[in-house]
Amino acid sequence: AALGEATSTPYFIYRLRDAMLADPTGRRILRDRPRITSKTMSLEYLRTLPDHTVGRSYAEWLDREGVTPDTRDQVQYIDDPECAYVMQRYRECHDFFHAVTGLPVWVEGEVALKGFEFANTLLPMTGLSLFAVVRMKKEQRKRFYDIYLPWAIKNGLQSKEVINVYWEEELTTDVEVMRKRLSIEAPPDLREIRRQEKEKKKREKICEDGVRGVKVFSEGVRRKTGQSTT
Repeated sequence: AALGEATSTPYFIYRLRDAMLADPTGRRILRDRPRITSKTMSLEYLRTLPDHTVGRSYAEWLDREGVTPDTRDQVQYIDDPECAYVMQRYRECHDFFHAVTGLPVWVEGEVALKGFEFANTLLPMTGLSLFAVVRMKKEQRKRFYDIYLPWAIKNGLQSKEVINVYWEEELTTDVEVMRKRLSIEAPPDLREIRRQEKEKKKREKICEDGVRGVKVFSEGVRRKTGQSTT
């Protein structure tokens, strides 16, 4: 968190602040300075909203990933109060980005979202987070480079500034409507891709075990009947 604050000054956090000042909704957010915490965002209420709404998707994402709105660190090292709030707002909105894109907190999903955020906000720490790709397994890196990095860069650049979304006012908005409004394409479902790959590996293992079993059985028959094993 401290590195994120240090690398955002003096230019990048001011650029993000100016992007908010240039947008009517962004200006209202800066004026109102809402906070996203468990006290201001009732998860019990959000869970009662219709399926596929922003609020319901946000609550379901938090429940599924085992996190809360209170997991974001407080800004400490940005002196300008307005810019400090912009950084705090970005941090507290991060889980809404997850909810709208559907990307999980697995390393692939998190790094893909950081790539999106870097292209959209230009905050250096989000770009530095891309180096986490080295933690991925070979097949994960290939999937990231082939699918999720291109998605992140394309959509981060084409999307409207996500810092200017007043999420508290969009809780009943349909997620697909929100994506279209922001010009964000839904990324391929990472959970489904991994599920299919797991099933594929399981089937391949069953086939390999079956072939191995047939070979062992055939070898036993040959030996029992005295036939040549060639």
